[in-house]
Amino acid sequence: MKKTIRSICILTSFVLVFIVTAQSFADPIKDDIRQAVKTATPSTPNPIVTNTPISPSPVAAALATSTTSFTQADLSLLTGNIQRPNALAWHDGKIFAACTGDWTVYQIDATSGTTAQYIYGVKNAHSMIAQTDDAGTGTSLLIPDFQSNNLVQITRGVVKNIATNLNGPWGITRFSDTQFLVTNLRGNDVVLVGEGDPKTVITKLRSPTGIAADDKFIYVANTGSARRAIEWFDAPTDSTKNLPVDAEDKTVSHSLVTGLQNVTNIVIGADGLLYFGYSLGTRGVVGRVDPATCRGNGGCSNDQIQIVVYSELAAPLAGVTLSDDMRLYIHSIFSPEIYWVDLKSTPVGK
Repeated sequence: MKKTIRSICILTSFVLVFIVTAQSFADPIKDDIRQAVKTATPSTPNPIVTNTPISPSPVAAALATSTTSFTQADLSLLTGNIQRPNALAWHDGKIFAACTGDWTVYQIDATSGTTAQYIYGVKNAHSMIAQTDDAGTGTSLLIPDFQSNNLVQITRGVVKNIATNLNGPWGITRFSDTQFLVTNLRGNDVVLVGEGDPKTVITKLRSPTGIAADDKFIYVANTGSARRAIEWFDAPTDSTKNLPVDAEDKTVSHSLVTGLQNVTNIVIGADGLLYFGYSLGTRGVVGRVDPATCRGNGGCSNDQIQIVVYSELAAPLAGVTLSDDMRLYIHSIFSPEIYWVDLKSTPVGK
């Protein structure tokens, strides 16, 4: 059965992966991203924020004392029977991965690598949310399908459209128990979905990809602008007025991290830090910052980022996900291998 799945995925990958998946990634940037950057309205840099720099939080102070990065030698290979995985999500000891080549989502044991087909029909996914279903006994997946322009929910083998007619949905993060924030790479915006019609909450982004959120803030990766690599916004509340937020409003600085190429997935770790995949030359890299410090100081430059993993994987990294106990899982869009590292461990040779 495993050989059959692998053969199907390899065969269909050659036909589809450069037609479909490559739309959202580039060499370094493919058609949709390149077109979005080409047609975007020119803008001048955001003004420098003049607020007084804040003192580092305890988390940031601990981060500053840890300057050692993991390298390829520290990464362990998780063998999964899947070719060209794309979106990754860790949940309850399992990795869920979408294979764009054969339109299938797979379930992989996060320890042994044992792989099983989960469901067929998701055409092109770059991110997903995996959570316990309402019955408390199974897993529910929420997946933006870039090719179909839908947000789908998969529970016990049943596929349900949560939102349709999106515009190149790429990233997703939870906003509430019933609502989710989704980035539209082609639409250059973020929409709130889950109750009623999708509501646009942020506009004038630059080919947005990854997104993360906590109780107060939203973080968005702009793969179409190194200067606007990661931006932050106040999370909307019931009393929020003047939505959507104009991300190019020069009276407010939304800068969180600048100077990064091809930022893909971003995720908030259990330690409160923001982790993100990006390109450093031809290599895929994972960095992290303390978002509170970067917000308070008007943004962090690329030399203020701690590189967590300096891999030898070809950029860009198409999957970045964290377990609850801080195991980091990554893979390159050009390779079937999924790697992981325990961030609590000590790098080789240190």
